[in-house]
Amino acid sequence: MLLSFNEVSDMITKGKFLHIAGTEGLLKELPKGNWIGGSTEYFMSKDGGKITNEKLFVNDFPYNSFKICSYDENSISNVAEDAFDNGFSIVILPFDSAVHKEYAEKAPEFKGIFLKNIAGWISGLNLSETGQTPITVNGLTGEVSKDKGVAVHVEIPADKRANLGIVNIFEQDENSPLIEFTEEAFSVKTCLVDGKEVVFADFIEQNKIDTKLPLVGDYSGQGINISFKSIDNGVVYLYAPVFPGIQYRMAKTIKNYVDRFNSQIKTLKNVNAIFSCNCILNFLYGELENKDMEAFLGPITFGEIAYQLVNQTLVYVTVS
Repeated sequence: MLLSFNEVSDMITKGKFLHIAGTEGLLKELPKGNWIGGSTEYFMSKDGGKITNEKLFVNDFPYNSFKICSYDENSISNVAEDAFDNGFSIVILPFDSAVHKEYAEKAPEFKGIFLKNIAGWISGLNLSETGQTPITVNGLTGEVSKDKGVAVHVEIPADKRANLGIVNIFEQDENSPLIEFTEEAFSVKTCLVDGKEVVFADFIEQNKIDTKLPLVGDYSGQGINISFKSIDNGVVYLYAPVFPGIQYRMAKTIKNYVDRFNSQIKTLKNVNAIFSCNCILNFLYGELENKDMEAFLGPITFGEIAYQLVNQTLVYVTVS
């Protein structure tokens, strides 16, 4: 729910256990308490998609057993080991920080990462404003950081179970050539297309590839999106790293992005998500401002966490 600064401050002082998303300025002024936070000015609310620097999005968790932890690039590998066996974790990492890159590149190797419900998001900023910095806040200590991640690990009652879900409207285009990479990277100069080395930027230009569509990697039959950030001086910059040994193809073209996204959301309309987040690219390309997404309310993010880093994806957690 989107609330005013005073409403959120009052909830914190009353000891509520919260996940908070909002502008850097508002987060820095909140009192200490049982909460974690990250910066964004984009949200999905009951009134649809919103861009605001005047309100904060809050998840009020109804649980008493939890722990709040901060992580840098050297300790983030412990995140799954710190999680409860029966529960879920919400992780927030600042965009383009060392801990963000470490998680993006190494999370699949972290001990126990696929055995716990690890969800979360990458904090960001308003794309139309200057002078902002993606941050996280450990509400327990009051630490505001541009280079540390923060997480809350939640234990739920023994008769409950948490589940992590994703909504991904993309799939590999079987007619796309096979694209492979020789090194792990967020930026790419060359790649292998059907086994032949090419300049990736030239390949995109010559084939008139729509970079609103992501690369989709085949991870043991599951499609994981890698979104395009920009192309500059012959280098392709990505929102998540590509990996050697993974077979990628371009995503299948979607005739109507908005309709496809909304149709998948409608199939989940009875899902009661205790936490959800959605990608900034879905917000922009799907024209979600002022569009209602019913149960899937939360921050619009610069990357999503569903065990590992994903892009152009909606991530949610349910408890049943």
